[in-house]
Amino acid sequence: MNIEELITQALEAMDRAYAPYSGYKVGAALLCKDGTVYQGCNIENAAYSPTVCAERTAFFRAVCDGQRDFAAIAVCGGKNGVITGFFPPCGVCRQVMREFCADDFTVYLIGKDRTYQRLTLSELLPFSFSLED
Repeated sequence: MNIEELITQALEAMDRAYAPYSGYKVGAALLCKDGTVYQGCNIENAAYSPTVCAERTAFFRAVCDGQRDFAAIAVCGGKNGVITGFFPPCGVCRQVMREFCADDFTVYLIGKDRTYQRLTLSELLPFSFSLED
């Protein structure tokens, strides 16, 4: 799968986000090493703390299906579903990624007009705490 297809899947997931409180819709597309893609969207809750991010939704769906080998994730988001800039994963999502992925795991941040930045997990989460620790 190429990056353009992964971006399309993340954008589709963003459209399904449930964000009535913040208005920030986020979508993610997680690419497994076997080529399977799991989409995730953020799901808010009136109590706020039960809210779950798009990235974690994608990872949890994949892990529930038995997946453990991941190649990349594409993430996009914006107020009312309008992308105006890059929308990086929160710290909790970065730590969940580190639970299942190595430092060189690829994270694509999708910006306006389908532009993207390619980063590694270690760039997003330096000095991470992992299974090795």
